[in-house]
Amino acid sequence: MSSEELEKNKSIISDHMREILSLLGEDVSREGLIKTPDRVAKAMQYLTKGYWQSPEEILRSAQFKENYRQMVIVKDIDFFSMCEHHMLPFFGKAHVAYIPNGYVTGLSKIARVVDVFSRRLQVQERLTTQIKDCIQNTLNPMGVMVVIEAKHMCMQMRGVEKQNSITTTSDFTGIFREQKTREEFVNLINRK
Repeated sequence: MSSEELEKNKSIISDHMREILSLLGEDVSREGLIKTPDRVAKAMQYLTKGYWQSPEEILRSAQFKENYRQMVIVKDIDFFSMCEHHMLPFFGKAHVAYIPNGYVTGLSKIARVVDVFSRRLQVQERLTTQIKDCIQNTLNPMGVMVVIEAKHMCMQMRGVEKQNSITTTSDFTGIFREQKTREEFVNLINRK
């Protein structure tokens, strides 16, 4: 998306936010709220910037031929996302492993893939699968496994209001279908 399109969209979002604040009963001319619609618009564009990024290109930008066929794990990747149901944050840690099949990628690229997909309106289940599919389809490894642990503000701030609940999701392909390989991954991510 061009900078002109981003700026135009920011202006439209800001106008809508001003209207929403008014509908909520706020005085949008109050000093503390005058710049709020613009700040919210800018924040929303940042929080959803993953729509305009290609995770596949990120992986390919640092793809190297390497004859390594053991597990590569990047664990404890912090992420922040927005629940598409209530547009409230959910956040936590992603743990990603793959077993190369002739090619590896830069370790930071795995974390960047997590960022791209988390910077879209999401549900945790889809986020888990999108990360796995992207790595599997781009690098064609012997297998990929993704585990995500997250806290959801839609469960903590509203609804059931359960402050200490953590949601865990996982998805895997290839060699991770073997229980022994999955157990090795789980044991390695649980080491401190």
